[in-house]
Amino acid sequence: MDEGEAKRLEEGHSYRYATAWNDDDHKEEREKPNDMDLEAKEHVRDKEITVNTAGIELNAEEEEEKPQVKQKSKRVATLDAFRGLTIVLMILVDDAGGAYPRIDHSPWNGCTLADVVMPFFLFIVGVAIALAFKRVPKIKDAVKRIFVRTLKLIFWGILLQGGYSHAPDDLSDGVNMKIIRWCGILQRIALVYCVVALIEAFTAKQRPASLSPGLLSIFRAYKWQWFGGFVAFLIYMITAYTVYVPDWSFVDRNENEHKRYTVICGVRGDVEPACNAVGYVDRQVWGINDLYAYPVWRRLKVCSFSSRAEDPLRDDAPAWCRAPFEPEGLLSSISAIMSGTIGIHYGHVLIHFKDHSQRLKQWVSMGFALLIVAIILHFTDAIPLNKQLYSFSYVCFTAGAAGIVFSGLYVLINVWGFRTPFLFLEWIGMNAMLVYVLGAQGIFAAFVNGWYYEDPKNSLVHWIHTHVFVDVWHSERVGTLLYVIFAEITFWAVVSGILHKLGIYWKL
Repeated sequence: MDEGEAKRLEEGHSYRYATAWNDDDHKEEREKPNDMDLEAKEHVRDKEITVNTAGIELNAEEEEEKPQVKQKSKRVATLDAFRGLTIVLMILVDDAGGAYPRIDHSPWNGCTLADVVMPFFLFIVGVAIALAFKRVPKIKDAVKRIFVRTLKLIFWGILLQGGYSHAPDDLSDGVNMKIIRWCGILQRIALVYCVVALIEAFTAKQRPASLSPGLLSIFRAYKWQWFGGFVAFLIYMITAYTVYVPDWSFVDRNENEHKRYTVICGVRGDVEPACNAVGYVDRQVWGINDLYAYPVWRRLKVCSFSSRAEDPLRDDAPAWCRAPFEPEGLLSSISAIMSGTIGIHYGHVLIHFKDHSQRLKQWVSMGFALLIVAIILHFTDAIPLNKQLYSFSYVCFTAGAAGIVFSGLYVLINVWGFRTPFLFLEWIGMNAMLVYVLGAQGIFAAFVNGWYYEDPKNSLVHWIHTHVFVDVWHSERVGTLLYVIFAEITFWAVVSGILHKLGIYWKL
């Protein structure tokens, strides 16, 4: 690969970009690659970087006083591919996790493939924020934009996971507003995005144009971002290990007789399912009726004989096995701010270091350092890996894994130029919000399942799953996996590719 081609691949395709719905004057147009590197053109004020964080459009500069002029932009190919990969993993583990419990969420301590999805989202939110707020001419406008997008994320999160989270099965019963779920994936992303973006915006004018010599110079240049992450760490650790958790009771909404159970606690610093401070904070803030009613701890051996989520509980299962628990709760979401902080550091490296080797040196070394810290904390039982509690070791492990995967994609796409095999991930990443809502949250499947013949099982989705995949392979597990790969992931990759060609994107 010659030098010019390497530079053209550096940050992906160049685009002229605006909102893309039905307005023909605001459709994304693909341009010829530009030989100049993005960083070499920072002085050109009519440029902007457009990155998409779970479907959110983030602009590197505030809007200028020239709305009639179409502004040019570049997309970061690795960023889109990583976001697309995260969406693909979400669909895979959500819809194939029942057939393959080992890739489903860990019932308590540990980390599975499903457990890396949320921190991968937050990591890429951080990377995108660094690029989006590379320059902030008007703080007031930036803050307004941050709050508006935060509210949009919260709205969509409550709409989807407040009652429509499992649309293909739940819509027939409607949404009970008395027990609506206030927390969820998009709400957690909203909190992390809001905090990290506000710090980035308010500290924009304090950042140096270039880094001073030294390995720690980039950390000193962005000390306020790391200070924000450290404050989140302190709040989480102090609350999780010092708050007194008293006895508590609940009514099992999954039983017809609505029996009341009592859980005996009276402890501090417990990290087991029954008496941890993470659950206690959510019960106090949201109320126990508004928490997730089917926590993954129900698959623990003490609760169930099987690792399948839909299997009944043991007769001698402890009371807390039937209790609700919020996996995207308030205190664990505060801990999740650290994932966004680490992600924004990777974005800062992308901005300040021009050479591939310099970037990779920073990214890979930090990724492995985080993995080592996490492994030590987990295997010494100091702080076990735990997605439900969003423990500090879990933050380190998943952020380290995200950094290594991001670096790997960067090498393949930007350094070696193997972009074509990953185009389907880029397409999904460009329309991540649409694929998340219609695909991962099952809204499209719910619509298709809404049309059936005589029996709800006689719908197109059920017919394809049963007759095209399960019956052909004579295996429920293999058939389900192949259905997810071809009828869901491949389907949404094709749809995203078509929408990309048409310049249609769903952004908040």
